[in-house]
Amino acid sequence: MRIGMSLNYAGGFTETVDELADYEKAGLDIVFVPEAYSFDAVSQMGFIAARTERLQIASGILQLYSRTPTLTAMTAAGLDYVSGGRFVLGLGASGPQVIEGWHGVPYTAPIGRTREIIEICRMVWRRERVVYDGKYYKLPLPAEEGTGLGKPLKLINHPVRERIPIFIASLGPKNVEMTAELAEGWEPIFYVPEKAGDVWGDALARGKAKRDPSLGELDIVAQAFLAIGDDVDGLLDLGRPMAALYIGGMGAKGRNFYNDLARRYGYEKEAEEIQDLYLAGKKDEAAAKVPYELLQKTSLIGSEGFVRDRLAALKESGVTTLNVAPMAGDHESRVKLIERVRELAASV
Repeated sequence: MRIGMSLNYAGGFTETVDELADYEKAGLDIVFVPEAYSFDAVSQMGFIAARTERLQIASGILQLYSRTPTLTAMTAAGLDYVSGGRFVLGLGASGPQVIEGWHGVPYTAPIGRTREIIEICRMVWRRERVVYDGKYYKLPLPAEEGTGLGKPLKLINHPVRERIPIFIASLGPKNVEMTAELAEGWEPIFYVPEKAGDVWGDALARGKAKRDPSLGELDIVAQAFLAIGDDVDGLLDLGRPMAALYIGGMGAKGRNFYNDLARRYGYEKEAEEIQDLYLAGKKDEAAAKVPYELLQKTSLIGSEGFVRDRLAALKESGVTTLNVAPMAGDHESRVKLIERVRELAASV
């Protein structure tokens, strides 16, 4: 299993990127750079490319609705160029709160749009003249929808690669099926290896049955907080606010993908309680309702033996990349955690 981590730059972006060199030396394989409604991720990934040598650099994620498909493809090709072929295009739908609230565009048809964006990106990277007649994207724009002066164009530059890896953040069965069919990688959230087969197994199988063999095996990325020791169990509670935010606050009643996932895991009662409390403004009470079992099984927090067992479970379930968040009080200790989890992952 490869070891990755998400970039947490709360202490300052430049300082965090300076520290990435140490993680790279410790064996970190890939860094995921988020984009929500803060600074854009693209400028940050270009900066990281200039300051690292071996690390893969992944957008984690670029939102479907915030760029045109061709701009997404151009951006990916540019980042792949400045990084010397180390870029991974992570895509996701985000949610209506961000897409309609921040970007001001309708949150519609995320699965269909994802499919069309993937197809258009790969046309651009192959330097084909882009002529695309999709349900959601039409290139060139039809004459009746514009000036009529649009013409088919192809990318001026020659990309480093004509197949830049695409990772999709997806949760629902149809979206996961599409991911397994078309993408190089899949990024679920709150991944419980013992329950993943029941929740996503059929969707993954349907998608893989239609998968182009040239894509290779699907890279499955699992996220986990990381702390190794005999006295670290209390750190599990630090994951409660984030879990409550997603399960309770990301969306509305009947329109929260993370709440749906908790229910599919078997936490129907807890998911409803968390959402009701969170939407009522009782965030601490909502966090307290997050099941301990969910926190434990989605983490790598515990003794070395516990972490080794969790790594074995993740590997058995098909996980190929770990996106960890090392939890320690100082940079040197976090680097040592990356070194140790890499050693443990190699041993299972």
